[in-house]
Amino acid sequence: MANQPKTRLYVDSPLGEGQAVGLDPERAHFLRHVLRLDKGDVVAVFNGRDGEWLAAIDGFGKGWCSLTVTAQRRLQAAGPDLWLLFAPIKRGRIDFVAEKASELGVSRLWPVFTRRTDPNRVNTDRLRANAIEAAEQSERLTVPEMVDPLPLDKALAGWPVERTLYLCAEAGNVRPIAEAVRGRPRGPAAFLIGPEGGFAQSELDEICKLPFVVPVGLGPRILRADTAVVAALACWQALAGDWTADGGDTRPPFRAPADPTVGE
Repeated sequence: MANQPKTRLYVDSPLGEGQAVGLDPERAHFLRHVLRLDKGDVVAVFNGRDGEWLAAIDGFGKGWCSLTVTAQRRLQAAGPDLWLLFAPIKRGRIDFVAEKASELGVSRLWPVFTRRTDPNRVNTDRLRANAIEAAEQSERLTVPEMVDPLPLDKALAGWPVERTLYLCAEAGNVRPIAEAVRGRPRGPAAFLIGPEGGFAQSELDEICKLPFVVPVGLGPRILRADTAVVAALACWQALAGDWTADGGDTRPPFRAPADPTVGE
């Protein structure tokens, strides 16, 4: 099929029929030298605001590639209003957190420093790049907002009270996550995942006093922080998120090119 996109890219440019889009050197290199695309090939593009569009490659130059937007493929749709607050962990595993949270529909990624958090600097540019790549691959229409790291107490100081914060705790007076999510009205939500080694008890005591916090448990086993992220988000999506929506897959149906040998 002539207009079947070869890949899918997130761009910052406005999108509309006839709009020109310029790609940065990294994206130009990827299309030309990794995917081996050429003038006239079609890609899908989205910017988180204008839906998803088909765009044809106009040409390549040294460090650039230009596209022309041709037709809309999907209308913009809002994703889940779901935030993830997480204590930074080791490099490879924090990249995993950003990637899987993006695939699971998180709208905001927010690193927070707890009392037991390793104080190493968080590379938010790298985390955002991982989240964007996962959004491209998973065919979501938005990209998670990346928030600069803050100490946990400062992040919670200005918390919107209408947003339920599910605190994933290893022990204490917690409810099973499925029971807690089912028992809350649908609305804005967030999850808080602690550091390797868990929260300090005094920290848990302070957090649990906040009126918007719901402590939840993730089962009888102690999970790694990155595993807890995936488990918690998957439970919420299955019980209250867009996994519960009818006809949730809005992607255009794929039609394979006709076999030229048929009918010979």
